[in-house]
Amino acid sequence: MSQIPWLEGNQAFPPTDSAMKDPSGLLAAGADLSPPRLLNAYRRGIFPWFEEDQPILWWSPDPRATLVPNAIHISRSLRKAIKQQKYQFRFDTHFLEVIQACAEARSYTEGTWITDEMCDAYENLHEMGIAHSVEVWDEDKLVGGLYGIALGKVFFGESMFSRASNTSKMALVYLAEHLHKWGFELIDCQVENPHLMSLGAQCISREQFNRQLKSLIEPNESSSCWGLINRDIED
Repeated sequence: MSQIPWLEGNQAFPPTDSAMKDPSGLLAAGADLSPPRLLNAYRRGIFPWFEEDQPILWWSPDPRATLVPNAIHISRSLRKAIKQQKYQFRFDTHFLEVIQACAEARSYTEGTWITDEMCDAYENLHEMGIAHSVEVWDEDKLVGGLYGIALGKVFFGESMFSRASNTSKMALVYLAEHLHKWGFELIDCQVENPHLMSLGAQCISREQFNRQLKSLIEPNESSSCWGLINRDIED
């Protein structure tokens, strides 16, 4: 940690172009997960990512994985699964349950970066109307979903989960369709992975990403043009 700044109190983030190349995007450590600190971070293209035994770590990767809401790629098999209308889709009815599901151990790792501290921080943002969940339900069972932050015309995706085949992808498709209707122009996917790239995510430079944030989020903006919340949405 000696190679990166340690943030105390209200100390500002360093410039994002000072982030390390290895590990890619590591910018700073320390500070807290208070709403003002988190909102300041997201406006600047910075997000927290750390494990239970680590201090708070702040990241600004280069390149950055992003999706354009109206350019999401839906494979033939995924489109067929969606048309079966097996599941119900909702926004923000069980936010805490979604983030807890995202925090569950996966088959490829025993740990999780969504600590209790992170859950509390994003639940606070949810209560402020800034953090949101997308939920996939099979009757009364939550089988997939995702959560993230909405600021201006940008949705910052944080994590997703599936308890049934393709349900996290379905949640993202459902989200993207509504974001497009509501005037959003960008979905931040943070870092690339095969799951996101198959849905049409593209990598852009950190510089380009930060330019887009400046044009899509007004200074000090703490809310967004998020659409209809807390009930099923009928198209």
